[in-house]
Amino acid sequence: MEVVRVVAGLAGIVIVVGTVWNLFTALVLPRVTSSRAFRGIARMLGGSARRLSPRLPTYEVRDRILSFVGPASIVVLFGLWIWLIVFGFSLIIWWNSGIDYWTSLAVAGSSAFTLGIVTTGGAGPHTLEIVAAGFGLLVLALEIAYLPALYNAFAVRETEVTLLAARGGNPAWGPEILARHFWLDTMDELPPLYAQWERWAAAVSESHANYPGLIWFRSPVSTRSWLTGLVAMMDAAALQHAASPAVTPQQARLCLSMGIRCLRSIANAWRIPFDEDPQPDATMRLTRGEFENGYARLAEINFPLERDIEETWRNFQGWRVNYEPIVDSLTALIVPPPAPWFIARPELVGGAIFPLVINRTPDEPAGAKGAYGKSKTFKTPSVRESKSS
Repeated sequence: MEVVRVVAGLAGIVIVVGTVWNLFTALVLPRVTSSRAFRGIARMLGGSARRLSPRLPTYEVRDRILSFVGPASIVVLFGLWIWLIVFGFSLIIWWNSGIDYWTSLAVAGSSAFTLGIVTTGGAGPHTLEIVAAGFGLLVLALEIAYLPALYNAFAVRETEVTLLAARGGNPAWGPEILARHFWLDTMDELPPLYAQWERWAAAVSESHANYPGLIWFRSPVSTRSWLTGLVAMMDAAALQHAASPAVTPQQARLCLSMGIRCLRSIANAWRIPFDEDPQPDATMRLTRGEFENGYARLAEINFPLERDIEETWRNFQGWRVNYEPIVDSLTALIVPPPAPWFIARPELVGGAIFPLVINRTPDEPAGAKGAYGKSKTFKTPSVRESKSS
């Protein structure tokens, strides 16, 4: 029996030290780390939500279920940490005090939660109770302090995602961003927009790598997502570079480069494999037909296109191969809302929608002649946004 207590005591020390180290690397250490426990919990809950979603009647209900994955993973992880601290100290106290295990468990729980309602005799057990109380208080304090930082990063992220809805549609789409700025004669605002999203991508790279649970926190509006917004901006920059390189602002390349770094940082945190130096002519998941929809959107409003569709497609492919595999892996993991140029998942989120705009006027309420956004150009159902003159 004495040997069993010694083994249990050593196991308790390993559990406490391992838990504290896991908590430290997840909440305190400012590096691209990711708690293995959190990854396991989030993937388990996310997988359960993805399996349940096809059985639900509408996308709004599915999105509501998926929105619980992030917060629930955090709560479960917090509970797991404090339980491991209690369990580890219960084994140490059982070894040191000589009392029965269930009493040791009660003493460890009372100490970890700083209640002091159960105690035992002897200098050694009392010392362990004090240490357990200190560790329990430390864990609870770090967990409480973690939540404001988490939700502050979430709020900062969502501000730019919300603003993008007017510029790129809802859901956001790369060709739509270019088309609206040209159609509304606001092309001069594209360079500062690229610069804003370069800084946004840098901030998200830091926050979502250090706090990887944020990738599961969904936008308040079911048709918006941080991932679709980022990819839309990157697609817009890549498409403008591919189609009209002479007039593409320098900020577009910087936005695209920072976006790639952001996605790779998140992929590293979640142990998602990717090719760091893909060939420009590598195979893409995006089809030529899907790309032609975007090119047609620009041609429809007479966007200044310097290259034909063949050359544009070849150059656009050279840009998108750098980030599309990571985007597809994240899409399969967190299930963002349906959007053009994303993986089709009709069983989970339905078909992609195109955010079109119709120039409605009092004289022509159905849409002025030559209105932008004719549904016949596209092959999937669309949701239209009204614009009054």
